[in-house]
Amino acid sequence: MRIILLCGGSGKRLWPLSNEIRSKVFLKLLKSEDGIRESMIERICRQLDKVGLLQSTCIVTHHSQVEITRNYVGDHIPILAEPYKKGTFTAIAYAVCYLHEKLQADPSETICVIPVDTYADTAFFRMLLRFPDVLLHSRADLALLGTKPTYPSNQFGYIVPVLPKGNDEYFFIHQFIEKPNEQTARRLIEHHAMWNCGVFAFPLKFMLKYLEDKGHPTQVENWLANYEQLANASFDREVVEHTLPAVVMGYDGYWNDLGTWMTLSGHFEDHVIGSGRISDDSSNTHLINELPYPIEIIGVSDLIVAASSDGILVANKEKSNQIKEILTQVRQIPMYEEKRWGSYQVLKCWKDEAGIEVMIKKVRFAQGKYTSYHRHLGRQEIVTIITGSADILMEGKQYKLQAGDVLQIPAGINHGIKAVTNLELMEVLLGKELALEDIVHIAMEW
Repeated sequence: MRIILLCGGSGKRLWPLSNEIRSKVFLKLLKSEDGIRESMIERICRQLDKVGLLQSTCIVTHHSQVEITRNYVGDHIPILAEPYKKGTFTAIAYAVCYLHEKLQADPSETICVIPVDTYADTAFFRMLLRFPDVLLHSRADLALLGTKPTYPSNQFGYIVPVLPKGNDEYFFIHQFIEKPNEQTARRLIEHHAMWNCGVFAFPLKFMLKYLEDKGHPTQVENWLANYEQLANASFDREVVEHTLPAVVMGYDGYWNDLGTWMTLSGHFEDHVIGSGRISDDSSNTHLINELPYPIEIIGVSDLIVAASSDGILVANKEKSNQIKEILTQVRQIPMYEEKRWGSYQVLKCWKDEAGIEVMIKKVRFAQGKYTSYHRHLGRQEIVTIITGSADILMEGKQYKLQAGDVLQIPAGINHGIKAVTNLELMEVLLGKELALEDIVHIAMEW
Protein backbone atom coordinates (compact mmCIF):
# COMPACT_ATOMS: atom_id res chain seq x y z
CA MET A 1 0.00 0.00 0.00
CA ARG A 2 1.15 3.53 -0.82
CA ILE A 3 0.26 6.62 1.21
CA ILE A 4 -0.42 10.04 -0.32
CA LEU A 5 -0.19 12.74 2.35
CA LEU A 6 -1.98 15.96 1.34
CA CYS A 7 -0.09 18.89 2.82
CA GLY A 8 -1.01 22.47 2.13
CA GLY A 9 -3.49 25.12 3.11
CA SER A 10 -3.81 28.87 2.67
CA GLY A 11 -2.80 29.68 6.24
CA LYS A 12 -5.94 31.67 7.01
CA ARG A 13 -7.87 29.69 9.63
CA LEU A 14 -5.05 29.76 12.21
CA TRP A 15 -3.82 33.24 11.39
CA PRO A 16 -1.68 35.02 12.53
CA LEU A 17 0.58 32.09 13.43
CA SER A 18 -0.11 30.52 10.04
CA ASN A 19 0.32 32.22 6.68
CA GLU A 20 0.57 31.21 3.01
CA ILE A 21 3.98 29.60 3.59
CA ARG A 22 3.83 28.44 7.21
CA SER A 23 0.39 26.83 7.19
CA LYS A 24 -1.17 25.29 10.30
CA VAL A 25 0.50 21.90 9.86
CA PHE A 26 3.91 23.42 10.67
CA LEU A 27 2.95 25.07 13.97
CA LYS A 28 4.72 23.42 16.91
CA LEU A 29 1.78 23.57 19.31
CA LEU A 30 0.99 19.93 20.11
CA LYS A 31 2.66 17.92 22.87
CA SER A 32 4.30 14.68 21.76
CA GLU A 33 4.53 11.50 23.83
CA ASP A 34 7.90 12.77 25.09
CA GLY A 35 6.40 16.08 26.22
CA ILE A 36 8.09 18.05 23.44
CA ARG A 37 6.03 20.39 21.25
CA GLU A 38 5.58 19.08 17.72
CA SER A 39 3.72 20.14 14.60
CA MET A 40 0.84 18.31 12.93
CA ILE A 41 3.09 17.09 10.12
CA GLU A 42 5.67 15.77 12.57
CA ARG A 43 2.96 14.04 14.58
CA ILE A 44 1.37 12.26 11.60
CA CYS A 45 4.75 11.18 10.20
CA ARG A 46 5.67 9.78 13.62
CA GLN A 47 2.40 7.82 13.75
CA LEU A 48 2.74 6.52 10.17
CA ASP A 49 6.25 5.39 11.01
CA LYS A 50 4.97 3.63 14.12
CA VAL A 51 2.62 1.47 12.02
CA GLY A 52 5.19 0.85 9.27
CA LEU A 53 3.71 3.08 6.57
CA LEU A 54 6.07 6.07 6.47
CA GLN A 55 8.53 4.40 4.09
CA SER A 56 5.76 4.07 1.48
CA THR A 57 4.55 7.68 1.87
CA CYS A 58 4.81 10.62 -0.52
CA ILE A 59 3.73 14.20 0.20
CA VAL A 60 1.96 16.60 -2.17
CA THR A 61 2.22 20.32 -1.45
CA HIS A 62 2.40 23.68 -3.23
CA HIS A 63 5.87 24.52 -4.54
CA SER A 64 6.14 27.47 -2.13
CA GLN A 65 5.92 25.04 0.81
CA VAL A 66 8.41 22.43 -0.38
CA GLU A 67 11.33 23.86 1.58
CA ILE A 68 9.49 24.18 4.89
CA THR A 69 7.99 20.70 4.42
CA ARG A 70 11.47 19.26 3.85
CA ASN A 71 12.64 20.95 7.07
CA TYR A 72 10.02 19.04 9.05
CA VAL A 73 10.09 15.60 7.39
CA GLY A 74 13.72 15.21 6.32
CA ASP A 75 15.12 13.94 3.03
CA HIS A 76 13.73 10.39 2.93
CA ILE A 77 10.12 11.16 1.87
CA PRO A 78 9.34 12.15 -1.75
CA ILE A 79 7.74 15.61 -1.94
CA LEU A 80 5.71 16.48 -5.05
CA ALA A 81 5.53 20.20 -5.77
CA GLU A 82 2.29 21.58 -7.20
CA PRO A 83 2.83 24.61 -9.46
CA TYR A 84 -0.65 25.94 -8.55
CA LYS A 85 -3.16 25.29 -5.78
CA LYS A 86 -6.00 23.49 -7.54
CA GLY A 87 -7.78 21.43 -4.89
CA THR A 88 -7.54 17.89 -3.60
CA PHE A 89 -8.62 16.15 -6.82
CA THR A 90 -5.78 17.72 -8.78
CA ALA A 91 -3.23 16.99 -6.05
CA ILE A 92 -4.28 13.34 -5.75
CA ALA A 93 -4.29 12.85 -9.52
CA TYR A 94 -0.78 14.32 -9.71
CA ALA A 95 0.42 11.87 -7.04
CA VAL A 96 -1.28 8.96 -8.80
CA CYS A 97 0.54 9.82 -12.04
CA TYR A 98 3.81 10.03 -10.09
CA LEU A 99 3.33 6.65 -8.40
CA HIS A 100 2.37 5.04 -11.71
CA GLU A 101 5.06 6.53 -13.94
CA LYS A 102 8.01 7.40 -11.70
CA LEU A 103 7.78 4.74 -8.97
CA GLN A 104 6.33 2.02 -11.23
CA ALA A 105 3.68 1.09 -8.65
CA ASP A 106 1.65 -2.02 -9.46
CA PRO A 107 -1.78 -1.04 -10.91
CA SER A 108 -3.44 -3.35 -8.37
CA GLU A 109 -1.70 -1.70 -5.43
CA THR A 110 -3.88 0.13 -2.89
CA ILE A 111 -3.43 3.90 -2.68
CA CYS A 112 -4.47 5.59 0.57
CA VAL A 113 -4.96 9.37 0.78
CA ILE A 114 -4.71 11.17 4.13
CA PRO A 115 -4.96 14.88 5.01
CA VAL A 116 -1.87 15.92 6.95
CA ASP A 117 -3.97 17.68 9.61
CA THR A 118 -5.65 14.42 10.68
CA TYR A 119 -5.50 14.26 14.49
CA ALA A 120 -6.15 10.78 15.86
CA ASP A 121 -4.77 8.01 18.02
CA THR A 122 -2.15 5.70 16.54
CA ALA A 123 -4.87 3.00 16.36
CA PHE A 124 -6.51 5.09 13.63
CA PHE A 125 -3.43 4.68 11.44
CA ARG A 126 -3.27 0.95 12.12
CA MET A 127 -6.73 0.70 10.55
CA LEU A 128 -5.27 1.89 7.26
CA LEU A 129 -3.48 -1.43 6.97
CA ARG A 130 -6.89 -3.09 6.51
CA PHE A 131 -7.79 -1.16 3.36
CA PRO A 132 -6.28 -3.62 0.83
CA ASP A 133 -8.26 -6.58 2.23
CA VAL A 134 -11.47 -4.53 2.50
CA LEU A 135 -11.21 -3.42 -1.14
CA LEU A 136 -10.45 -6.97 -2.23
CA HIS A 137 -13.30 -8.66 -0.34
CA SER A 138 -15.94 -5.99 -0.99
CA ARG A 139 -14.96 -5.58 -4.66
CA ALA A 140 -15.58 -1.88 -4.18
CA ASP A 141 -13.71 0.79 -6.13
CA LEU A 142 -13.37 3.05 -3.12
CA ALA A 143 -13.04 2.63 0.64
CA LEU A 144 -13.31 5.37 3.27
CA LEU A 145 -12.77 5.75 6.97
CA GLY A 146 -15.61 7.18 9.06
CA THR A 147 -16.06 7.86 12.75
CA LYS A 148 -19.08 8.14 15.03
CA PRO A 149 -20.19 11.79 15.43
CA THR A 150 -20.08 13.23 18.93
CA TYR A 151 -22.42 16.13 18.15
CA PRO A 152 -24.43 17.47 15.16
CA SER A 153 -21.72 19.52 13.42
CA ASN A 154 -22.09 21.49 10.19
CA GLN A 155 -18.31 21.48 9.68
CA PHE A 156 -17.92 17.85 8.53
CA GLY A 157 -19.13 15.68 5.69
CA TYR A 158 -21.36 12.71 6.56
CA ILE A 159 -21.32 9.15 5.21
CA VAL A 160 -24.69 7.40 5.23
CA PRO A 161 -24.18 3.60 5.35
CA VAL A 162 -26.42 0.86 4.05
CA LEU A 163 -27.78 -1.06 7.04
CA PRO A 164 -27.52 -3.79 8.10
CA LYS A 165 -23.84 -4.09 7.29
CA GLY A 166 -22.59 -7.03 5.29
CA ASN A 167 -19.90 -8.10 7.76
CA ASP A 168 -17.84 -6.85 10.69
CA GLU A 169 -15.24 -5.13 8.55
CA TYR A 170 -17.15 -2.49 6.63
CA PHE A 171 -20.47 -0.97 5.51
CA PHE A 172 -21.53 -0.33 1.94
CA ILE A 173 -22.26 3.36 1.41
CA HIS A 174 -25.70 4.72 0.53
CA GLN A 175 -24.81 8.40 0.05
CA PHE A 176 -22.61 11.32 1.07
CA ILE A 177 -23.88 14.56 2.60
CA GLU A 178 -21.36 17.41 2.61
CA LYS A 179 -21.52 19.83 5.60
CA PRO A 180 -25.30 19.83 6.26
CA ASN A 181 -27.01 22.26 8.63
CA GLU A 182 -27.25 21.16 12.25
CA GLN A 183 -30.87 20.00 11.97
CA THR A 184 -30.02 17.73 9.04
CA ALA A 185 -26.87 16.56 10.82
CA ARG A 186 -28.94 15.54 13.85
CA ARG A 187 -31.26 13.50 11.60
CA LEU A 188 -28.30 11.86 9.86
CA ILE A 189 -26.78 10.85 13.19
CA GLU A 190 -30.07 9.17 14.13
CA HIS A 191 -29.68 7.09 10.96
CA HIS A 192 -26.16 5.98 11.96
CA ALA A 193 -24.32 8.35 9.62
CA MET A 194 -20.59 8.79 10.24
CA TRP A 195 -18.31 11.78 9.99
CA ASN A 196 -16.14 11.59 6.89
CA CYS A 197 -12.51 11.56 8.10
CA GLY A 198 -11.25 12.60 4.66
CA VAL A 199 -9.30 9.35 4.25
CA PHE A 200 -9.76 7.48 0.95
CA ALA A 201 -8.35 4.25 -0.44
CA PHE A 202 -8.61 2.83 -3.95
CA PRO A 203 -6.68 0.55 -6.32
CA LEU A 204 -4.22 2.55 -8.42
CA LYS A 205 -5.83 1.22 -11.60
CA PHE A 206 -9.19 2.72 -10.56
CA MET A 207 -7.83 6.29 -10.61
CA LEU A 208 -5.76 5.71 -13.75
CA LYS A 209 -8.91 4.56 -15.57
CA TYR A 210 -10.87 7.49 -14.13
CA LEU A 211 -8.30 9.95 -15.49
CA GLU A 212 -8.27 8.27 -18.89
CA ASP A 213 -12.08 8.21 -19.09
CA LYS A 214 -12.19 11.96 -18.29
CA GLY A 215 -9.57 12.72 -20.94
CA HIS A 216 -6.84 13.59 -18.46
CA PRO A 217 -3.20 12.61 -19.02
CA THR A 218 -1.55 10.01 -16.78
CA GLN A 219 2.03 11.16 -17.44
CA VAL A 220 3.57 13.47 -14.86
CA GLU A 221 4.99 16.03 -17.29
CA ASN A 222 1.72 16.28 -19.25
CA TRP A 223 -0.27 16.65 -16.03
CA LEU A 224 2.02 19.42 -14.76
CA ALA A 225 1.89 21.19 -18.13
CA ASN A 226 -1.91 21.46 -17.84
CA TYR A 227 -2.01 22.42 -14.16
CA GLU A 228 -2.80 26.10 -14.62
CA GLN A 229 -5.85 25.33 -16.78
CA LEU A 230 -7.29 22.67 -14.45
CA ALA A 231 -10.40 23.42 -12.41
CA ASN A 232 -10.12 23.88 -8.65
CA ALA A 233 -11.92 20.66 -7.71
CA SER A 234 -12.20 18.56 -4.56
CA PHE A 235 -11.73 14.79 -4.66
CA ASP A 236 -15.00 14.43 -2.72
CA ARG A 237 -17.06 16.26 -5.33
CA GLU A 238 -15.20 14.97 -8.39
CA VAL A 239 -14.78 11.30 -7.49
CA VAL A 240 -16.15 10.13 -4.13
CA GLU A 241 -19.74 11.30 -4.53
CA HIS A 242 -20.02 9.61 -7.95
CA THR A 243 -18.33 6.29 -7.15
CA LEU A 244 -20.33 3.17 -6.33
CA PRO A 245 -19.86 0.60 -5.00
CA ALA A 246 -17.99 2.23 -2.16
CA VAL A 247 -17.51 1.08 1.42
CA VAL A 248 -16.64 2.65 4.74
CA MET A 249 -14.81 1.28 7.75
CA GLY A 250 -15.98 2.57 11.11
CA TYR A 251 -13.44 3.89 13.63
CA ASP A 252 -14.45 4.07 17.30
CA GLY A 253 -11.38 5.83 18.74
CA TYR A 254 -10.46 9.50 18.94
CA TRP A 255 -10.40 11.60 15.75
CA ASN A 256 -10.64 15.31 15.08
CA ASP A 257 -9.94 17.88 12.41
CA LEU A 258 -7.75 20.60 13.95
CA GLY A 259 -8.83 23.24 11.49
CA THR A 260 -9.79 26.11 13.79
CA TRP A 261 -8.52 27.79 16.93
CA MET A 262 -11.58 26.37 18.70
CA THR A 263 -10.62 22.75 18.06
CA LEU A 264 -6.85 23.18 18.21
CA SER A 265 -6.79 25.00 21.55
CA GLY A 266 -8.62 22.08 23.14
CA HIS A 267 -5.42 20.06 22.73
CA PHE A 268 -3.08 22.58 24.36
CA GLU A 269 -1.64 21.40 27.67
CA ASP A 270 -0.72 24.99 28.60
CA HIS A 271 -3.02 27.99 28.50
CA VAL A 272 -0.07 30.31 27.81
CA ILE A 273 2.54 29.65 25.13
CA GLY A 274 5.06 32.46 24.87
CA SER A 275 5.36 35.70 26.78
CA GLY A 276 2.31 36.75 28.82
CA ARG A 277 -0.19 35.85 31.53
CA ILE A 278 -3.90 35.08 31.89
CA SER A 279 -5.76 36.05 35.05
CA ASP A 280 -7.36 33.33 37.17
CA ASP A 281 -10.86 34.63 36.44
CA SER A 282 -10.38 34.16 32.66
CA SER A 283 -11.67 30.65 32.03
CA ASN A 284 -11.17 28.70 28.78
CA THR A 285 -8.88 31.40 27.39
CA HIS A 286 -5.63 30.61 25.58
CA LEU A 287 -2.68 32.81 24.64
CA ILE A 288 -0.08 31.95 21.98
CA ASN A 289 2.48 34.71 21.62
CA GLU A 290 5.49 34.60 19.27
CA LEU A 291 6.31 38.28 19.81
CA PRO A 292 8.96 39.42 22.32
CA TYR A 293 6.39 41.65 24.06
CA PRO A 294 4.32 40.27 26.96
CA ILE A 295 0.53 40.14 26.62
CA GLU A 296 -1.64 40.40 29.74
CA ILE A 297 -5.21 39.02 29.64
CA ILE A 298 -7.52 40.01 32.50
CA GLY A 299 -11.10 39.00 33.23
CA VAL A 300 -12.19 37.64 29.82
CA SER A 301 -13.21 34.06 29.09
CA ASP A 302 -13.53 31.83 26.00
CA LEU A 303 -10.95 33.82 24.05
CA ILE A 304 -8.12 32.90 21.74
CA VAL A 305 -5.35 35.49 21.65
CA ALA A 306 -2.64 34.77 19.08
CA ALA A 307 0.22 37.09 18.17
CA SER A 308 3.04 36.83 15.64
CA SER A 309 4.91 39.10 13.25
CA ASP A 310 1.97 38.66 10.82
CA GLY A 311 -0.52 40.27 13.23
CA ILE A 312 -2.58 39.85 16.40
CA LEU A 313 -5.89 38.01 16.73
CA VAL A 314 -8.29 38.48 19.66
CA ALA A 315 -11.42 36.40 19.12
CA ASN A 316 -14.17 34.49 20.81
CA LYS A 317 -13.25 30.85 20.21
CA GLU A 318 -16.61 29.88 18.71
CA LYS A 319 -16.35 32.72 16.18
CA SER A 320 -12.61 32.56 15.51
CA ASN A 321 -13.13 30.67 12.21
CA GLN A 322 -14.53 33.91 10.73
CA ILE A 323 -10.95 35.08 10.32
CA LYS A 324 -10.70 33.02 7.12
CA GLU A 325 -13.47 35.04 5.44
CA ILE A 326 -11.95 38.32 6.62
CA LEU A 327 -8.48 37.48 5.28
CA THR A 328 -9.88 36.31 1.94
CA GLN A 329 -10.61 39.97 1.19
CA VAL A 330 -7.06 41.10 1.99
CA ARG A 331 -3.78 40.09 0.35
CA GLN A 332 -0.96 39.85 2.86
CA ILE A 333 2.77 39.39 2.54
CA PRO A 334 3.90 36.54 4.84
CA MET A 335 5.96 38.21 7.56
CA TYR A 336 7.66 34.99 8.67
CA GLU A 337 8.93 32.09 6.58
CA GLU A 338 10.98 28.98 7.22
CA LYS A 339 13.37 27.80 4.54
CA ARG A 340 15.64 24.77 4.15
CA TRP A 341 18.58 26.92 5.27
CA GLY A 342 16.91 28.79 8.17
CA SER A 343 14.20 31.43 8.48
CA TYR A 344 13.45 35.10 7.99
CA GLN A 345 11.19 37.70 9.54
CA VAL A 346 9.99 40.82 7.75
CA LEU A 347 10.55 43.76 10.08
CA LYS A 348 9.13 46.52 7.90
CA CYS A 349 7.92 47.16 4.37
CA TRP A 350 6.74 50.36 2.69
CA LYS A 351 6.66 52.24 -0.62
CA ASP A 352 8.64 55.46 -1.09
CA GLU A 353 7.56 58.58 -2.98
CA ALA A 354 9.01 57.28 -6.23
CA GLY A 355 6.91 54.11 -6.01
CA ILE A 356 9.83 51.86 -5.03
CA GLU A 357 8.94 49.23 -2.45
CA VAL A 358 11.34 48.70 0.43
CA MET A 359 11.45 45.63 2.68
CA ILE A 360 13.73 44.97 5.65
CA LYS A 361 14.25 41.35 6.70
CA LYS A 362 16.05 39.75 9.62
CA VAL A 363 17.47 36.48 8.30
CA ARG A 364 18.88 33.51 10.23
CA PHE A 365 20.99 30.68 8.79
CA ALA A 366 22.03 27.46 10.51
CA GLN A 367 25.74 26.68 10.28
CA GLY A 368 26.68 25.02 7.00
CA LYS A 369 23.36 25.78 5.32
CA TYR A 370 23.05 27.80 2.13
CA THR A 371 20.58 29.26 -0.34
CA SER A 372 20.35 28.18 -3.94
CA TYR A 373 22.53 29.95 -6.49
CA HIS A 374 19.96 32.30 -7.99
CA ARG A 375 19.08 35.77 -9.20
CA HIS A 376 16.23 38.27 -8.79
CA LEU A 377 15.10 40.14 -11.90
CA GLY A 378 13.24 43.06 -10.35
CA ARG A 379 14.88 43.76 -7.02
CA GLN A 380 18.25 44.59 -5.53
CA GLU A 381 19.49 43.45 -2.13
CA ILE A 382 21.75 45.04 0.46
CA VAL A 383 23.12 42.45 2.91
CA THR A 384 24.56 43.42 6.30
CA ILE A 385 26.11 40.71 8.50
CA ILE A 386 25.01 41.04 12.15
CA THR A 387 26.60 37.98 13.75
CA GLY A 388 28.64 35.09 12.37
CA SER A 389 30.43 34.77 9.04
CA ALA A 390 29.27 34.02 5.51
CA ASP A 391 30.57 32.99 2.12
CA ILE A 392 28.72 34.78 -0.68
CA LEU A 393 29.17 33.63 -4.27
CA MET A 394 28.32 36.43 -6.72
CA GLU A 395 28.76 35.95 -10.48
CA GLY A 396 31.37 33.26 -9.86
CA LYS A 397 33.42 35.35 -7.41
CA GLN A 398 33.49 34.45 -3.70
CA TYR A 399 33.27 37.03 -0.90
CA LYS A 400 33.95 36.30 2.78
CA LEU A 401 31.87 38.52 5.07
CA GLN A 402 32.08 38.99 8.84
CA ALA A 403 29.92 40.86 11.35
CA GLY A 404 29.58 44.49 10.24
CA ASP A 405 30.35 43.84 6.55
CA VAL A 406 27.93 45.04 3.88
CA LEU A 407 27.45 43.77 0.32
CA GLN A 408 25.15 45.15 -2.40
CA ILE A 409 23.66 42.66 -4.87
CA PRO A 410 22.11 44.38 -7.93
CA ALA A 411 19.07 43.00 -9.72
CA GLY A 412 19.86 40.29 -12.26
CA ILE A 413 23.11 39.23 -10.57
CA ASN A 414 23.59 35.53 -9.80
CA HIS A 415 24.39 34.91 -6.13
CA GLY A 416 24.13 32.53 -3.20
CA ILE A 417 24.77 32.81 0.55
CA LYS A 418 26.35 30.14 2.74
CA ALA A 419 26.64 30.25 6.54
CA VAL A 420 30.18 29.39 7.66
CA THR A 421 28.95 29.67 11.26
CA ASN A 422 25.48 30.26 12.67
CA LEU A 423 24.60 33.43 10.83
CA GLU A 424 22.29 36.39 11.32
CA LEU A 425 21.99 39.18 8.78
CA MET A 426 19.83 42.11 7.79
CA GLU A 427 18.59 42.23 4.22
CA VAL A 428 17.17 45.36 2.59
CA LEU A 429 15.22 44.71 -0.62
CA LEU A 430 14.32 47.44 -3.13
CA GLY A 431 12.08 46.83 -6.13
CA LYS A 432 8.77 47.53 -7.86
CA GLU A 433 6.60 44.65 -6.56
CA LEU A 434 8.28 42.83 -3.70
CA ALA A 435 5.14 40.82 -2.88
CA LEU A 436 5.47 38.92 -6.16
CA GLU A 437 7.73 35.88 -6.39
CA ASP A 438 10.88 36.95 -8.18
CA ILE A 439 13.56 34.27 -8.19
CA VAL A 440 15.33 32.29 -10.90
CA HIS A 441 17.17 29.26 -9.50
CA ILE A 442 20.45 28.51 -11.28
CA ALA A 443 21.54 25.60 -9.05
CA MET A 444 20.33 24.21 -5.73
CA GLU A 445 23.86 22.92 -4.93
CA TRP A 446 26.99 25.00 -5.41
